[in-house]
Amino acid sequence: MWNFKTPGIPDDIFERTENVPITKEEVRTIQISKARLCPGYTVYDIGCGSGSISIEAAIQVETGKVIAIDYDTNAIELTKKNIEKFGLKNISVIFGNAKEKILELDQADAVFIGGTGSDTGEIINLCQNKLKSGGRIVIGIILIETLYSVLQVLEKSQFDSVDITQVTISKSRKTSKGTMMLARNPVTIISATKI
Repeated sequence: MWNFKTPGIPDDIFERTENVPITKEEVRTIQISKARLCPGYTVYDIGCGSGSISIEAAIQVETGKVIAIDYDTNAIELTKKNIEKFGLKNISVIFGNAKEKILELDQADAVFIGGTGSDTGEIINLCQNKLKSGGRIVIGIILIETLYSVLQVLEKSQFDSVDITQVTISKSRKTSKGTMMLARNPVTIISATKI
């Protein structure tokens, strides 16, 4: 299906539905790089949506494992379809509230947090207790309010090397007269290392 080690699987290769979000290809590539994944790692993908981050992470960690969590049954089903499509065996999918499910998980080497929930700060606090020392957290944010709350939580937490990157991607689209560039919504990516 995807015969490369580099991240950046094109969005159109994934199974998609209108009501389940996907982290777009270029943003996903940056998020994967910020996690600094290695073979054998255990990774959480909280708010997995379509499972695109889970798929990319599973390829990177090879013998490791990815745990994908979402409270939306549509997202869970779509993630399962994508896992099957890519033929990956190292991803577990968990349906439920991340704040409850995180408590039951083994320690992680890296954590991805997506979505726009108002509980992102609480999830970060729970994850810092499950993240190994030196582990990485990567948070994809589209709402200004979420950005503000995440920065407040990180300021009081056990993370350092906090990096904030905002990306705005434009993609080409053919028209009857030529090619135009269409801008996508900006995404802020916050990454940090657990002390």
